[in-house]
Amino acid sequence: MTPRILVVDDETNIREVICFALERAGMTTETAGTGTQALRTFQAGRIDLVVMDIGMPDMDGLEVCRQIRKTSSVPILFLSARDEEIDRIIGLEIGGDDYVTKPFSPRELVARVKAILKRSNAVDAGERGKQTVTVGNLRLDRAGHVVTFGGISLTPTALEFAIIDALISRRDMVFSREQLMAAAYGPATYVADRTIDSHIRNIRAKFAAVGAEHIITTVHGVGFKLSTGDERS
Repeated sequence: MTPRILVVDDETNIREVICFALERAGMTTETAGTGTQALRTFQAGRIDLVVMDIGMPDMDGLEVCRQIRKTSSVPILFLSARDEEIDRIIGLEIGGDDYVTKPFSPRELVARVKAILKRSNAVDAGERGKQTVTVGNLRLDRAGHVVTFGGISLTPTALEFAIIDALISRRDMVFSREQLMAAAYGPATYVADRTIDSHIRNIRAKFAAVGAEHIITTVHGVGFKLSTGDERS
């Protein structure tokens, strides 16, 4: 099925540039010029990914993300006109999957979108082996794109799911940030260390909410690993 992308930006020319690049890459697009319109369009039909500007006049992209995350884990890629780390970190912590800073290369944006979609799509058994992995109370279902702990769903974003998948697949391994970046974004994609830290923090918060506060441990100076303990806090 052709990916359907919602492009949200209050500048018409930017929407047109993004839509042109995405459509050349074989995707279909819907557009919105305000946060309110974005929510209406999102609720009206199937959207596979949202490309969303942070700075909009009526409702900023961060608030739109918060509203979408109440009901959906659809991937969200943020655009920011300012090269400010705080925008990017906040965006990722409230549920964004990635960010691109304006001015941006349409080719880079398309590459980021493709990487996110690749991770969000279910992968068949021939490519990834077992579709369900269970470790104690933790269960990951690749076909259904579901992570549960003690039977309670965590509703991870696409990139959070990819990180959890990497950790559970090799649970005795300590992953460096670079290795988790490759697992989540694919090879040859540069992402700042703070981005992975934000994703890990968000994943930990979701686990903590279902009683698994210490399931991802930090090995100082090395990286992160999955704890096999089944304790509930």
